[in-house]
Amino acid sequence: MFCKTTDNLNIYFEVQGDENAKETVVFLNGLSQSTISWILTTPHFKNDYRIILIDFIFQGQSDKTGEWRSFDTHARDVVSVLDYLKIDKAIVAGLSYGSLVAQHLVINHGNRISKLLLISTFAHKTPYYDAIELSWWRALEFGGYNLMLDIMLPSVLSENYFLNPLIPIDLMKQTRQEANEDKQALFKLMRATKERVDYRPELKKITVPTMIIQGEKDLLLPVHMANEVAKAIPNSQFKVIPLVGHTLNLEAVPQMVKAMKDFISIN
Repeated sequence: MFCKTTDNLNIYFEVQGDENAKETVVFLNGLSQSTISWILTTPHFKNDYRIILIDFIFQGQSDKTGEWRSFDTHARDVVSVLDYLKIDKAIVAGLSYGSLVAQHLVINHGNRISKLLLISTFAHKTPYYDAIELSWWRALEFGGYNLMLDIMLPSVLSENYFLNPLIPIDLMKQTRQEANEDKQALFKLMRATKERVDYRPELKKITVPTMIIQGEKDLLLPVHMANEVAKAIPNSQFKVIPLVGHTLNLEAVPQMVKAMKDFISIN
C-alpha cells in the first residue's frame, strides 16, 4: 500500500499480523534493505501484534525522486503512515539506518511511541566509522551498488555467518542488487548519515522505555558505540548478543526476537 508524505511523495508500507491487536509494532529498515528484510522476524509477532513495515523514501517500493532527506524528515514520513492508518501510538523497532530514524522519531514525535527498540545502533561517529562510510561512498560512486555490496558485507555480517550462511551469499547479493539498482537513491539515503551530527545530547531527552540490542561482533558499529546510546538514554536497557554481527534481522533472529519480546512484554 501507499500513502502520501507531507511533500506529496508516495511512501510504501505493509500491514501484517493481527489488525485488531491492541499493540502495533513498526519495523524500520537498514540502509539498503526493504520491507522483505523482516521476513524472518515478522512470523514471531504476527499472532499478537499488528505489524507495520515501511520503505523509506529512496528505498524499496517508495518514491526515489526529490532531494535527500534528513532523519527528521524520514521520521515525519513514518508519522504520515501512522496518521494514514489512524494509529495513535506504536512500538517502534529500527535497525541500523532505521534505528537512527527511530531516534529522531522519538525525539520529535515522542507522543506517538510507546516503546523503542534500537537495533545495531549508534549516535556519534568515530574515525573508524568515517573510514568505512567513505569506502562505501567511493565504491558506490565508482562501481555502483555491486562494488559497494562487496565492500559492505564483511562489515555487516560476522565471520560465523560466512562460515554458515542462512541465505547463501551469492543469492543475497543477487537479491540486494536487484533492489538497489538506483545508486542516486542510495546516495540520498547515505547523505542523511553523512550530514548527521553527534546526536547523544538529544538522546538524553528520551522518556519512553527503550532497549538497545547489539551484536558482539559488529564491525561496522562496535559495541562501545551502541553503549554510548544506552548511556545517553535514561533508564534504557542494553542487550549484547554474543558471536553475531551487524545484520541481526538475518543472522540472529531467534536471539533478537527473544530480547524484543521480553522487553515489549514488560508493563
